[in-house]
This record gives sequence, structure tokens and C-alpha cells, in this order.
Amino acid sequence: MTNYINMNRLNWNERTAIHAKSDFYNIDDFLAEKSSLSGLDKTELGDVAGLSMLHLQCHFGKDSLSWARMGAHVLGVDFSENAIALAKSLNERLGLDARFLCSDIYDVAKELQGELFDIVYTSYGVLCWLQDLTRWAELISTSLKPGGTFYMAELHPLTFMYEVEDNQLKSKYPYFDNKVRRYESSTTYTGDNDKLEHSVTYQWQHTLGEIVSALAGSGLKLEFLHEFPFTVYNMFPGLMFQDELGRWRMKENEHLPLLFSVKATKH
Repeated sequence: MTNYINMNRLNWNERTAIHAKSDFYNIDDFLAEKSSLSGLDKTELGDVAGLSMLHLQCHFGKDSLSWARMGAHVLGVDFSENAIALAKSLNERLGLDARFLCSDIYDVAKELQGELFDIVYTSYGVLCWLQDLTRWAELISTSLKPGGTFYMAELHPLTFMYEVEDNQLKSKYPYFDNKVRRYESSTTYTGDNDKLEHSVTYQWQHTLGEIVSALAGSGLKLEFLHEFPFTVYNMFPGLMFQDELGRWRMKENEHLPLLFSVKATKH
């Protein structure tokens, strides 16, 4: 498992510089006061002003800093040293009070030393990098204050079954899959042509049932589970279109679930 994490960290350290200059992340617009947050997240999580937030797997902090702009007191966590360094730089440039911690997610509890939060948040392409959802859910539960809220918007696990081949959606992987998956790609999802030296990553498939059961098993009370036929980026190039709200939908297979969200409370 340690080797998997180290391989993934090397890949994400390389991705950071590519993402920082990409149109996909558009740092210039972000620095000019444009929020990086999905309208879904803002609507479903609600007012965060004055609340403390732990943002897990924050990458280089755009969403963390967007929540901070809305008045949250944010601590962003990621395992990539390069991503956290960039996040701290952006925070300083914007004059915000967000904090950032470089840590593997399974070591976060030790680093927090008992600090508790009103909100734990994570989103979009995070769970596939985690092998053990039980430990992940336990971290969320033990990091929340009594009455605190966990919120996640995430790519639907069904989407990880498919790839685009010959301009068609083809089922390539099983939904129920306990084995680690090895992927190799010389580029990242931003569409840039920059080549990665560390091109191999390892990921895990988690069913919707496993995700919700892990949260419930950690003592959190589920407030809702929502599923949506849209997502936040062009997941299947050539097969999607962008609607009037900027959400990506399938041209065909329009009823395929692409995204889900979960809100839970600690009692």
C-alpha cells in the first residue's frame, strides 16, 4: 500500500505544475475573484461564514480558498508537497487566512492533535485514491464537532466502469471490484500535452453502498444521498455537452448517473 501511495504522490507532484498553468484550472480567473466551487456544493452545503472547515484531498487549494472567501476558516489537506506549497502561495497572494497541511490522509488525525471542525468537506475525484474507506470515514467522524456536518460531491462510481472507444461509451471495468487498478497515462485530465515522467497511478473502485456504509459505520447520520445526470467536467470527450449552467451532460445515455452528493451529521 505504501508503494501505491508513493507512486501516486509522485504523479500528483508532477501534475501540480501542469494544472497550475492549465486553462482547466484557470488560476488567473481565480485570482481575479472567480470562485472555483460548483453551484451544487454551495447550494447543498449552505452558508459557511464563521465556521471551521477541514478540506480533505484539497489539491492546490482553489476550493479551500473559495470557501475561505465565503468566510469559512479552512484547513486544507493533501499528500502532494508541491500542491500544498502552491496552495500556501495562493493563500498569501490573496491575503486569506486558510491553512494548509501536507499529509497522507491516513495520518491526518495525528497531525490534527484533537482539533475539531464544524464541517468536513471533500469533492470530485477523491475516493478512487483511497484504499480503506473505513479509516477515511473514521477520520471524518473523529474530526467533526458534535452536530458538525460532512459534505461530499463526487463522481458516481458507475462512471469508473466506462471509457470512450471509437466515439462510443464502452464498459471496460467491473462495478464490484476489490482489486487495485493500475493506470498509465503520460498526460493528465486537463487536456494539456505536457508529459508526465511518473505516469503510473493506482486507484480503487468503491461502490455507492460501500461509501455510504462506511460513513454510517463511523457513527454519522445520513441527511441525504443525491444522484445526478451531470458532472463538473468533460468526463467522456466527444460524448458530452455543456448545459446553460455549465454542467456536463451526456448527448446520449442521458439517464446515466454521473455525480452523487452526500450530507451527514455527527451526533
